[in-house]
Order: sequence, then structure tokens, then C-alpha cells
Amino acid sequence: MAKIDRTPVYNLKAVVQETGLKADTLRAWERRYGVPAPQRTDSGHRLYSQHDIEVLKWLIERQDEGMSISRAIDLLQRFEEEGRDPFKSVAAPGTQRASEVRPAAIKLEPPTLAETGTIQQMREAWVGACLSFDEFRAEQLLSQAFALFPAEIVCIDLIQHGLHEIGAGWYDGRITVQQEHFASALAIRRMEALLASTPAPTRPGRILVGCPPEEEHTFVPLLLSLLLRRRGWDVIYLGANVPLRSLEATLASVRPNLVVLTAQQLHTAAGLMEMAELLLQERVPVAFGGLVFTEVRDLHQSLPGYYLGNKLDGAIAEIEHIMTSLKPLPARRQISYDYREALEHYRMRQALIDADIWEHMSNKMPNRLLAKANLSFGRAILAALTLGNINYLDADLEWVEGMLVNHHQMPSDVLDEYLNAYYEACLRNLDQRGIVVLEWLSRLLGRQLPSPVQGLSNKVKRAQER
Repeated sequence: MAKIDRTPVYNLKAVVQETGLKADTLRAWERRYGVPAPQRTDSGHRLYSQHDIEVLKWLIERQDEGMSISRAIDLLQRFEEEGRDPFKSVAAPGTQRASEVRPAAIKLEPPTLAETGTIQQMREAWVGACLSFDEFRAEQLLSQAFALFPAEIVCIDLIQHGLHEIGAGWYDGRITVQQEHFASALAIRRMEALLASTPAPTRPGRILVGCPPEEEHTFVPLLLSLLLRRRGWDVIYLGANVPLRSLEATLASVRPNLVVLTAQQLHTAAGLMEMAELLLQERVPVAFGGLVFTEVRDLHQSLPGYYLGNKLDGAIAEIEHIMTSLKPLPARRQISYDYREALEHYRMRQALIDADIWEHMSNKMPNRLLAKANLSFGRAILAALTLGNINYLDADLEWVEGMLVNHHQMPSDVLDEYLNAYYEACLRNLDQRGIVVLEWLSRLLGRQLPSPVQGLSNKVKRAQER
């Protein structure tokens, strides 16, 4: 590590001013990951060192390069374990610093047409037009881009990357939901028009592309459908939120050679898993991908089918390779009996847990916010149990916390109180079948399981080892 002063002298306000991070974000990172690790004064106030500040800036740079905070901290810890200086090391193989690959900060005033010579400049101009609700200019920029560059370049480097920037700004609270919806609607409309204008297929075999239940993010499956059609494949695009029963009926009438599904969040990945298991039973090959599989390490191993990776060009190549063999592929990792039992037990007790939370937190949180927290947290736990690894919650909780704090104005101290209340409610309403949930919550909150529960936990672990 670089020799940077570790003397704790800076208060929370100074760190916020120096790094640009919100105080709620700093406290959430400290609680969830132990980074930073400030010392406390006798009165309980946090004090940070210059080293803490440099670490935070390093983590921000990794986020600017596209990493989630959990992956960035994993990388930081790996550097430290290997004795490497993270401040002198490259963030990850094959990546560049954000200033080298990302455009300037999002601007409401877009460049003029004369300034939009490169695809990056056009992306900046298009993002600016969308944030200004300037539909005519946004459409004009897309038409100009399609006239100058191949459709694949425009769809990926301009539209997809532009939507990613806008989505990140929305999540951070810098961009309104109306601006995000406006940009998404323009992008989807353009993609659907391009899809409708593709020529007839020239290659044998039929591919279904769609989203699992509750998945509303359609840009990626639309883009996959378009790119595959432009390469001559017969693609049927099913759209968002495809119910399981609808998929069964579609299989009977369409008889596809391959089904491609995408999920962006943990709970929709759980729905994708149910679809993939159905397709495996029907002997129909399935391929899948999406943001959640990039964010949650090894998640793809729990699902039957072919994982398409996190690069679009790689996904297209993998799909074309699958179409040459068309063999269903089982999951690499089977879900254990303990997890299946925990899933059913939690599902039966979830209503009791929610009622317990209402009893203890309704006077401390607005009803709207409490309902949102129960929905988001319960849905995430169900998904992690369905997918067979409670630790998948680590990455998803980061998203849930960000939503509650940035978009629903939940103070971080109230969020802490809610999580502790949830833990207590689970202790009162779950028995030994829910031990994986109780263990995860105790680890998250840094609390010791009660003695009887701890003894049960050790007994379960010994049984699993045998």
C-alpha cells in the first residue's frame, strides 16, 4: 500500500466534501463492507484518515469504470491480500480509467450538430437532448448517427451506453424518473422500428427472445433480437414480463430451437430459473444473461442453460454456436435440500414476518415506505433462497438500500433500525428450517445469534459437512 497518512483527523462532513459521496452512502458502505473503517471519538463521532479518503476515491474511480461497489471492494481486498498497492495497480485486466473511456458529466445543454462528429460526441448530444425532453433533436441525432455509422455501432455505443449513463444518474438521484422514462421510450421505439424493418430470415432454426416474469427492462432482449435478425436468424421477440404459463403455450405452438432470456435483478433471475427448468424438462435449449449475472458472482452456475457472458458481441457468437449443437444443458450447481426447505418455510412465514415488522416499525416509518421496504427485502430473500445461495443477497441489498435511500428518502439510521427489526421478526417467526436466513441477517448486522439458534446453526453445518 502507498504510504498515506492513516491518522484519523477528518470528520464526516470533510470526507463528504472531499469525495462527493453522500453521508448515507458512506455509512452504508461501512455497515455492509467494513470500508471505510473510521475510528470513533468518545462521543461516538466518526473520524477518517487521509488513507480512508484515498481509498474512497479509488472505489469511486472503479464505479466510474462500470464496477459495482461490491466488486470494487473485492478487488481492493484482493490487492491487499497479494501485497499490491491498489493506488498504483490497474483496476482490472483490459480496462482503462474512466477519464479515458467515458464522456464528460451529463449535461442538459447538448452540443450542436456540428460538434457531433464521433459516436461518443453523438451519445453526449443524444443524452443531453433526452434530459431536456427534446424529442425532435434526439430523433434527429439518431437518424444522423444511423446515416454515418453501422446500425450495430449506433445501437450499442450510442443508445445502449447512453441509456446506461442515464440509468446510473437516475439511481444516484441526479436524474428524474421522468427523464429516464423519456429516454427509454425513445430508445425502445427506435429499436422496435429497426426490428420491424429487418429482412426475412435466411438461416435455419427459430429463436425465442424474451424476459422472465416481472422483468420490465426490454432494451437488451430487443437489441439481441435485432442483431440476430440482421445476421439472418428467425427471431421471435416476446417482450417483457412473460408469464410461465404463456411460455408453455408458446413452446407448443412455435416449437423454437432455442430460447434466450435476460434478467437485470435478483428476483427476476429467480423467475428466469423457473423458466429454464421448464425448458430443460421440455428438452429445449436455453441461453441467458443480463446485468444481475455480471453483478452476482457465480450466479449463472445455479441455472440450467448456456450463460451468454457480459459482452454483447460475445453473446451473439455464443448463441450462434449453440444453434449448431442445440443440446440442453443442466445447471452446474444443484440447489440443496436445505435451501429448498428454507424457501418453503420462509414463504409460509413471510406474511407473519411482515405483520411483525408493521407492529414494530409503523410508528417510525411512513406506511408507503414500510410497504416498499417489506416488498423489496422479502422479494430479495425469496430470490436468493430460490437460487440456492443466501449470499447472493449481498449484492442485491446494495441495490435495495440505494433505492430506499436515494429514491424514497429513507434516512440511513431508519434503514438500520428497519434491518434490525427484520432480524428480530425473523427470530420470532422462523424455526430451524430458516437458519440460513437468520445466519445471513446476523452477519449483516454484526449481531450474535441467540445461544439456542447458534447451537442449531452449528449442528446444521456439521450435518452438511458429513
